[in-house]
Amino acid sequence: MPSSNLFDQRPTTEAAMVTGLTAAVAQVLPPLEAFLRFEDGPDPAGKRSVWRGALNEPLPIEGQGAQAVLDALNEVVIPNGLRIGAPGFSGWITTMPSIVPAVAGFVASLVAAQRWYASPGNFLEMLALGWTSEMLGMGAGCGGTFTSGGAVANLVCLAAARQHAGERIGVNPTEEGAGCIPKPRVYATSSLHDVGVRALSVLGLGANAMRVVPMDAGRRRADCDALARMMDEDIAAGCTPVAVIATGGDVRTGTIDPVDRMMKIAHDRGVWLHVDGAYGGFGVLDDRVKHLYGDMGKIDSMAVDPHKWLAVPLGCGAAIVRDGALQQRSLVIGRPDFHHFDPSSRADVGSPFDEFGEGSLYSSVDFSARSRGLTVWAALKEIGVDGMRARVARHLDCARRIAELARGHERLEVVSEPELSICTFRYIPPGAAREPSPALDQLNEAVLKGVRARGRCVPSSAVVDGKFVIRPAFVGPNTEIADAEALVHEVLAVGAELAAR
Repeated sequence: MPSSNLFDQRPTTEAAMVTGLTAAVAQVLPPLEAFLRFEDGPDPAGKRSVWRGALNEPLPIEGQGAQAVLDALNEVVIPNGLRIGAPGFSGWITTMPSIVPAVAGFVASLVAAQRWYASPGNFLEMLALGWTSEMLGMGAGCGGTFTSGGAVANLVCLAAARQHAGERIGVNPTEEGAGCIPKPRVYATSSLHDVGVRALSVLGLGANAMRVVPMDAGRRRADCDALARMMDEDIAAGCTPVAVIATGGDVRTGTIDPVDRMMKIAHDRGVWLHVDGAYGGFGVLDDRVKHLYGDMGKIDSMAVDPHKWLAVPLGCGAAIVRDGALQQRSLVIGRPDFHHFDPSSRADVGSPFDEFGEGSLYSSVDFSARSRGLTVWAALKEIGVDGMRARVARHLDCARRIAELARGHERLEVVSEPELSICTFRYIPPGAAREPSPALDQLNEAVLKGVRARGRCVPSSAVVDGKFVIRPAFVGPNTEIADAEALVHEVLAVGAELAAR
């Protein structure tokens, strides 16, 4: 009978532990279970001097062995981890994975470490991409790829837009460079995440190609009349519109641009319409706001982050592109020694290492990558579209509950009404005016820090209409309505303490 001893390995000259998986994982499970109960109260970041001292050591010349690593994980790393999956956490628009996708991520790291060759991991990569695009209303036949996150997902989609713009005027920017496109222009409001502008720089279009579209007064959405005028003026001046970007959920307020109107303006001029839905793309599952996204079956591309609302392990974005063949032309690899990655060469062969699997290496900027889609498959297989729809609806209810409580209290002000799962609000002390004020901003920053220090709730902040606001963003699977209510109570308690001083 095989021994269960952690260090009972087959004879080898390798210094690393290569057997004994069950025993190693068994050691970290109890500390992880304790961590996931979130019982320690305030975030242990205040103990940083302790854990830094325990971890900060010189480069090991002689290895300390597997047990030393496991001990450090159990005693230092796990207990002091970031509690971004706690019920009261609403600070970042990301969360810890739920249990099944986390386990799938661990499995993928061992058995699906190369997503391109024929294997279950490769097959599930493409199946999950189809499931995701179908769930979002774009249809299961789209192209695209899973990425490391929204930044690369937007980059991949805009690379396809660049290729589309070049081919419309008879040039190939993938081969000739972005300089073959005369005076490129991309249109988006100031709500666009910074990664959109960075993508233009990386793609050679240049940050100056971005044209900032004004927003409707008070509504924080793209002014479509202004968009149409800007595009027509640029076309008349010899510029080349490359893409119109609609924000499908502003990370500050949750506001959704008028996607349908922007798409019509773009398509009437033969221009690509891209939706940055890294945060808010899954909001289309809630019937209360679905109409705001328009006809998802006609948009050209969308970026969405499963590692946000879908709660899969961090490092999983998705670029969904309607024209998969064009997208592959935008990232083509021209060297002949990569011919063995030709997707047309699939055949039944003796070894999976001789066969390229589903999808195409040309659809991604990655060569070596695990099957990120395996975690998406696991999440959707576990809870289905109905489970995801219920999660999204619950989180929209959380934001609406914040607004309801804030509107009903004289010490609180709703600064942006919730559209998705974000509601921005602030504390107003007795006798204070509600106009933008440095003193009021400082007070609310102190309230935010005070709430975080108490540990029950962890929101974030934003500046909206010139006001520093408290900004909870609800995406965590552990978060319920009671946690939103607790945040309001915490803000009022801390605000009263600070105002009394």
